[in-house]
Amino acid sequence: MHPGLWIAFVGTVIALQVPPGPDSMLVMARGIAQGRGVALFTVLGMTVGAGMVQLPLIALGLTTLIRASPLAFAALQWMGAAYLIWLGLRLIFTAAHVPAQHDGRSPGHLAAAGEGMIANLINPWPITFMVAFLPQFVDPHGGSITLQLLLLGATQKLTGVLVLGTYAMASGSIGTWIMAHPRVRRWQQRIAGFFIVGLGLRMAFGGGASH
Repeated sequence: MHPGLWIAFVGTVIALQVPPGPDSMLVMARGIAQGRGVALFTVLGMTVGAGMVQLPLIALGLTTLIRASPLAFAALQWMGAAYLIWLGLRLIFTAAHVPAQHDGRSPGHLAAAGEGMIANLINPWPITFMVAFLPQFVDPHGGSITLQLLLLGATQKLTGVLVLGTYAMASGSIGTWIMAHPRVRRWQQRIAGFFIVGLGLRMAFGGGASH
């Protein structure tokens, strides 16, 4: 994979992860109610733990598809672009959702990581987003497709650790303030939605990020 393409991927994925969403709201709710340690281990479960299951499945599945049919891969890129546009519009027109606060009982760190991992795995959005998003940055002629997908997926998970970890550390007064201001959350969500729509349009009409 060309270093410039990877850098573009890093910048794009961080820009998509920074605006508060359901995952970051859940992490902050955990931090406010049960402490930063529990919030940080929840993040590790959501990212590293879930990634150990998701990444091999995605890489092997998409590699098989790309090798079997370049036409199917092109169709997947178009479908991915359409999905991103739909997702962005949904964010723009849907009010921000905030998970309910947990009660005062604080789970152990490993239990928090397990709960975060399960929450991410049973949520169809993360893996659907990865299937739609990662192929946009794959160059079928740029080396091992499997390694490219694993690199991109691992990068997305690691940036998730950084972004969600920041929310976990800021889950004191800053988290309380963000969660107490629905209007701020809605505008942050709408900005993220416009960004995702723009990305989807660029992927659809620009031939994908790898071109």
